[in-house]
Amino acid sequence: MSGPRLSRRATLSLVGGAFGLGFAEAWAAEARLETVEVVTVRGRTRFQVEIAATQAEQARGLMFRKSLAADRGMLFTYKRPQPAAFWMKNTLIPLDIIFIQPDGRILSIVRNARPHDQTPLPSGGMVLGVLEIAGGRAAQLGILPGDRVLHRIFPK
Repeated sequence: MSGPRLSRRATLSLVGGAFGLGFAEAWAAEARLETVEVVTVRGRTRFQVEIAATQAEQARGLMFRKSLAADRGMLFTYKRPQPAAFWMKNTLIPLDIIFIQPDGRILSIVRNARPHDQTPLPSGGMVLGVLEIAGGRAAQLGILPGDRVLHRIFPK
């Protein structure tokens, strides 16, 4: 599961509901999409992202997805800055996890997080958002700490 660590009971509940309904694909089809733009020294790249703002959406993350298009992702948003740690339990594909500071600058990046790995992947500081994209895309696009992420939750 990509997303914040949950209690064992919450994890089991989510996993149980996911298997019977083709959950990942159904949820992805119904998710609201917003544009996130990442500004690097190489230029600007836009992603169409699903928003994970509620605890349930964040717990679900991108788990059980069999693929993720190069221009898609998920943005985890928080009401106030906080440290974050993600893991990859129940996530089938590698992801780049981009931790974003309250000012919209990238704090840190976990590149090609390994599917099914339960090792916590910490932000290394306070974040207001976390962007998950397909594994390897951050390197392909030259995305680095200090680059700017543009989205409505970050100040202009």
